[in-house]
Amino acid sequence: MKKNRESLLSRKIWSRRSSISPEFVDCSVLIYNGKTPVRCRITEGKVGHKFGEFAFTRRRRPSRTNKGKGRKGKKESLSVIWHEKEIRFRSDLI
Repeated sequence: MKKNRESLLSRKIWSRRSSISPEFVDCSVLIYNGKTPVRCRITEGKVGHKFGEFAFTRRRRPSRTNKGKGRKGKKESLSVIWHEKEIRFRSDLI
């Protein structure tokens, strides 16, 4: 069993559609994502799932909210105009 565990620790997996069996629990495997192998630690909660679920094939893009002015400048000016109208309306009520 110890020899089997050592062979699973350095195992590279190309088949993303294969299911994770209980023998892989507490092992670290390398799952191929189409470009490079991704290290994944197998826990009890992952048993029964597919290997491909834990090796993402696409990169995460950072949010683009802070890049460039875009529509943000227009929204601020509209909010200022709305705020001025609200002040005028409230001053009319007094």
